[in-house]
Amino acid sequence: MMKKLMVFALPLLATACGEDNNQSKIVARWYTQSQVDSGRVLFEKNCAACHGKNAQGTFKWRQPLADGSYPPPPLNGTAHTWHHSLKMLKRTIDYGGIPLGGKMPAFKGKLSESEKEAVIAFFQSFWSKEIYDAWVKRGGLK
Repeated sequence: MMKKLMVFALPLLATACGEDNNQSKIVARWYTQSQVDSGRVLFEKNCAACHGKNAQGTFKWRQPLADGSYPPPPLNGTAHTWHHSLKMLKRTIDYGGIPLGGKMPAFKGKLSESEKEAVIAFFQSFWSKEIYDAWVKRGGLK
């Protein structure tokens, strides 16, 4: 029994020791765990009040409000966010949601490039493998 345990545990131990787990890339994704962690803090400070703590959005995000604008959508992979490329996601952060029919404020000049990427990394960390892969296939990294 001990031999079997060692045969199983040694490769895992070697893998864990050979990586800086806080900086390593999330398996098959463009961002690191460190970006997700810093993105969580930025998201909570700038986005969670409208998009929800876990990027779940509002209950009736598809229904326009009385003024014709739309409520904040989920960013967790359950809505249309995954249809937008990294470039478009950054543009939306910069210029806000008004051009898209929402009320999201613009963050241009308030968040650096690396902070925008961290916020995106955070909400993309909720995306399933299938959603993330579909996003990449659509040209999401462009």
